[in-house]
Amino acid sequence: MSTTPAYPEFTSDGKYKVIGTRPIRHDGEDKVTGRAVYGADVRPADLLYGRMLRSPHAHALIKRIDTSKAMQLDGVRAVATADDLAETVAKLSDIGEGVDIRKIAANSLASGKVLYKGHAVAAVAAISPSIAEEALELIEVDYELLPPVIDVLLAMKDDAPLLDENRTTRELGEKTDKKSNIASHNQQDMGDVAAGFTEADEVVEREFRTATIHQGYIE
Repeated sequence: MSTTPAYPEFTSDGKYKVIGTRPIRHDGEDKVTGRAVYGADVRPADLLYGRMLRSPHAHALIKRIDTSKAMQLDGVRAVATADDLAETVAKLSDIGEGVDIRKIAANSLASGKVLYKGHAVAAVAAISPSIAEEALELIEVDYELLPPVIDVLLAMKDDAPLLDENRTTRELGEKTDKKSNIASHNQQDMGDVAAGFTEADEVVEREFRTATIHQGYIE
């Protein structure tokens, strides 16, 4: 038979205002009665709703985007594509890892090419969600389909379809003229590998792959 140990009840003896007391949540009554106002409940004047038109294809060139019919729909306030965005200069931003700002901007709205299914190609702002969604159906996009790259190992082959024709592979941190889907290649050997295999009593050959792992941030 097990018993639950009895712990002495802590009392503040009037020394503390919070510890040892049962304070009432200042927002508890508003929440349980439904009076609390959340961010989703706020409806400022002239509020607009946004929707994104996304590519149904994994890899394709954007030959033409016609947003004229969507703009004529009553209630639509704006329709934007990559052509409406300011051109981003080639700038390397240090945010812990070097990031080309142009690559980030191209992921906001696809410019000339979609790189994955769901890549945003146009954005709509309208006075209601339903109107914004209706406007998406009026946007015409002509695609030229390209071979998709859906396997990492196949994507690294020399004859794989290039996702970014302007990207060159870095070897040990140095720029090269080699165009591929590999952003950076680093190979490290420690000791005499060939001699190690020759002198080993047993050789077990396996291939190991690891995904990108970040440490657990606690700050």
